[in-house]
Amino acid sequence: MLGLQLSIPCVNPNTYRIQPEALELISEAIARKHNVMPLAVIGDALRVAMAEADDAATLKELTDETGMEIEPAVAPTDELREAIAQNYRGYSGSGSDASVTMAPPPLAETAPAEAIAEVPRDAALEHEGAELKLALLEQGHATAEGSAAVNESPPDMVLTNLNTFRIEPEALELIPESIARRYNVIPLAVTRNALRVAMADADDLLTLEALTAWARMRIEPAMAAPGEIQKAIDRNYKAYAEIERQFSATAAPTPPIEEAISSEAIAGAPVVRAMDLLVDEAIKNRASDIHIEPEAEKLRLRYRIDGVLHDIASLPLNAHALLISRLKILANMNIADHHRPQDGQFSVKVRGREVDVRVATIPTAYGEMGVLRILDKSFMALSLGELGFSPGNMEQYENMLKSAYGMILISGPTGSGKTTTLYASVNSLDCKGYNIITIEDPVEYRFKDINQIQVNPRTGLTFAAGLRAVMRHDPDIILVGEIRDPETAEIAVQAALTGHLVLASVHANDAVGSLFRLLDLGVPSFLVSSALIGCVAQRMLRRVCPHCRRLSLAPIEAQLAYHQEMGEERAEFFYGTGCNSCSYTGYLGRIAVFEILRMSDEVRRLVLTGANAGQIRVQARQEGMVSMWHDGMLKVKSGITNPSEVIRNVFSLG
Repeated sequence: MLGLQLSIPCVNPNTYRIQPEALELISEAIARKHNVMPLAVIGDALRVAMAEADDAATLKELTDETGMEIEPAVAPTDELREAIAQNYRGYSGSGSDASVTMAPPPLAETAPAEAIAEVPRDAALEHEGAELKLALLEQGHATAEGSAAVNESPPDMVLTNLNTFRIEPEALELIPESIARRYNVIPLAVTRNALRVAMADADDLLTLEALTAWARMRIEPAMAAPGEIQKAIDRNYKAYAEIERQFSATAAPTPPIEEAISSEAIAGAPVVRAMDLLVDEAIKNRASDIHIEPEAEKLRLRYRIDGVLHDIASLPLNAHALLISRLKILANMNIADHHRPQDGQFSVKVRGREVDVRVATIPTAYGEMGVLRILDKSFMALSLGELGFSPGNMEQYENMLKSAYGMILISGPTGSGKTTTLYASVNSLDCKGYNIITIEDPVEYRFKDINQIQVNPRTGLTFAAGLRAVMRHDPDIILVGEIRDPETAEIAVQAALTGHLVLASVHANDAVGSLFRLLDLGVPSFLVSSALIGCVAQRMLRRVCPHCRRLSLAPIEAQLAYHQEMGEERAEFFYGTGCNSCSYTGYLGRIAVFEILRMSDEVRRLVLTGANAGQIRVQARQEGMVSMWHDGMLKVKSGITNPSEVIRNVFSLG
């Protein structure tokens, strides 16, 4: 029984945005009997407007009717009657089990309402594109006159900005994704008994007629650019609910972790569709990784977008074994082995694009965790100018790349963009005039006129073995994906000293740290000082969304950090308020910040004499090295990002 709330809100049911799913839970007969108006489903509760919020008998009957907790809101009696008459118009059935359909509003006097109301949805699905629109006319279900009367667009209609318009979820439910893509339209909002829809041609009467038949509502057209509509469809139609529905019908208990699931059982299961949707949504949302994480009571799904993990759905635990087994089948892994880490790879074609997916699984306390890395084959390598180099850093780095021989190190943690910088560096060189060979684990993207080698430890092709073999293939430029062991470090240094330009990545906190990383791997200081051209450290910062950025008051720590580094007082910085383009995160895309250490004669002398990191850093700054922290604050000053992003991502020792 519902207990009375201490604070009950007052609402106006005639201006409240009533959810269609709330109307489905309480029949019109019950609503009129008790003079109540269902408003919205909030979690596990149903908010209902009523004149007497402490009417225990009514609350109990509504709870029994809906099977949900009732959250009462107070409204005047006459407004409740008006809201019932307005919102239940065209609804039929009784109780929460009734099928609910909304009849279209009356057309002009020359076109009866039946012209649209009788169009069956199943029949409409059987036609593609223009065939559906023609079929509606041929079957006598629609008339051009009726369409014009219902959906005539005003002559002064202006373009709708779909990047900033907050699209209502209830509107998306009225037009399925398949129909939206077929006609290139996007539903925006429900206003009273009309559905506002953005479309490229607001005078396309047949499209308007078809949409009216689908939504069972009057269509209010709004103009938008075709390309923007397509992007809005990709952003707003999420398949998360569909993924959950694929498993909601599977009532089987969770199988034991040790129990193997056959590939035949997987092939015909909802998991196949769910996995396709999971990867498709990741690509639509620009995700770099998909996380499948079992917990005590649920299966957690997350996407990493612009370097930050976002929860996207929770599935029942009975989906865990099926999803992990499906992954293993796709990646050619052992589905019967649940006790050891495994990795694999598979390729899929999504929206006409070839995508490689790297898969890794590892056992945890609640079962196997899976992580998928998305590698889009259609990726076009960025140029050096697009990475985020400041003019001064760009000049220094380009001069380093002009060296005939020696080693350039790119450092940073995992996910800091080292591989992107290495690829951009190689692409800036003369690929046809030089023999360029790369050794990578894995080969993430393939490039023309470059010989790329995939490391394969199972066959003995390690970084060290591959690098030693490459030396016998007359290379001019060698790219080493990562220097992670003493043998690889030694061979790379020897290659740099024997007339080859070597580009490599290492894991280090900053530019000076990457120099000491070579020393830690056992390379003598005299070889490091001789072979090294320079070191580049980098981090990735999220860009403030250009579509919704506004000057806002920054936290005190952000103001202090900016003042200490830049020497100027400033309280307001650009922050994103959230819009469709950035999925309401306030950020869209990322940019790199850099720190470049040139091996000058004085720095080489310090390395040879065993100077510590602090001494080398002081000397480098005297010679003009710009720290990542300062480079980040320069991008804040330019309005690209904000101090909070610099504080979150850039670790500065100096």
